[in-house]
Amino acid sequence: MKHRVSIRTSWGAIALLAVAGLGGAIWWSAVRTPPVRYATAPVAKGPITRIVTATGTVNPVLTIIIGTYVSGIIQNLYCDYNTQVRAGQVCAKIDPRPYQATFDQYTAQLLRDRAVLEKDRTDLIRYQSLAATNAIARQQADDQVYIVNQDEATVKLDQALVDGAKLNLDYTDIISPVNGTVVSRSVTGGQTVAASFQTPTLFLIATDLKQMEVDTNSSEGDMGGVKAGEEATFTVDAFPQRVFHGKVRQIRQSPQTVQNVVTYDVVVGVDNNDLALMPGMTASTRIIVDRRIDVLRVPNQALRYVPGGLSAIQAPAQGMSSSKPPQIWVLRDGQPVAVMIVPGLNDDNFTEIVSGDIHAGDQVITSESSDQANSQSGLPPPRF
Repeated sequence: MKHRVSIRTSWGAIALLAVAGLGGAIWWSAVRTPPVRYATAPVAKGPITRIVTATGTVNPVLTIIIGTYVSGIIQNLYCDYNTQVRAGQVCAKIDPRPYQATFDQYTAQLLRDRAVLEKDRTDLIRYQSLAATNAIARQQADDQVYIVNQDEATVKLDQALVDGAKLNLDYTDIISPVNGTVVSRSVTGGQTVAASFQTPTLFLIATDLKQMEVDTNSSEGDMGGVKAGEEATFTVDAFPQRVFHGKVRQIRQSPQTVQNVVTYDVVVGVDNNDLALMPGMTASTRIIVDRRIDVLRVPNQALRYVPGGLSAIQAPAQGMSSSKPPQIWVLRDGQPVAVMIVPGLNDDNFTEIVSGDIHAGDQVITSESSDQANSQSGLPPPRF
């Protein structure tokens, strides 16, 4: 009997030890800290370029609108799209017959009134001679002076009518005022054009297609860094692999507001010697507002990294400032070490390091991961 009690006691003790060991294993598995894996990037020297992006339209530097001062039917066209014109060249002809008839009418009227004036002047001289000898009354000579004055005024009025008619007749020739290229034609032969309150546009002439400009709309938030003379690059859909280079030529002060968004027109000048750019092309522009060459730089993710993730960021106590000196974390001897820095210029990818205990070749931490997080996500642990 005693032997059976001893055996039962031994098996009970073994069971208790097994349960205790299993519980301890579960507890250790729950409380142990999983290893942390760090993603790093090397600190290196290189360029940093800060840019302002904008979309614009390619246009000639100077475009002249050719209209008409008189109304009528287009009798002849001498210019078409892409025609090279010289200053003074006739591009179109409006039917001159109505204006020629008016000019002839006023010219004949002027000749008639000049003849009347000459006759009345001769009579005035004769009347004055007769009045001097009392052959006629002095009043008759004075009346003749009044008639001559009226004739002179009539002749001046006729001359003005003739000049106006000649001007309108000359305006039937649509003349290019500059040397350039016709980029648009809005009229056809036989069409009637009416010059009323708004002059109709017949031609658009670009003075020089070898000098183009890109009119871009830049947001007001970017205008603080944009200055005349800064370098710019842009691409167009027609040549997606080619980068065109230019410079900021003008920053126009007039704001443009669309749906409460304020933009300003920034003009970028560019040489177009090969005539690859055409008016109206859409340009994706990058204006270089600042640049650093061969400076110490780190990826922007390094400045956003915080050990432990977002859960490690605690709200500051009431009344205390939340601003902290900029810092990055460097992996040294397998451990993250915080390093205070003074950042400089930054772009979308890198930030310049002006000062701080950091050197080229150091490994800065950009993110972290743990085996526990990977197991919960069902993904294999990443390799860094």
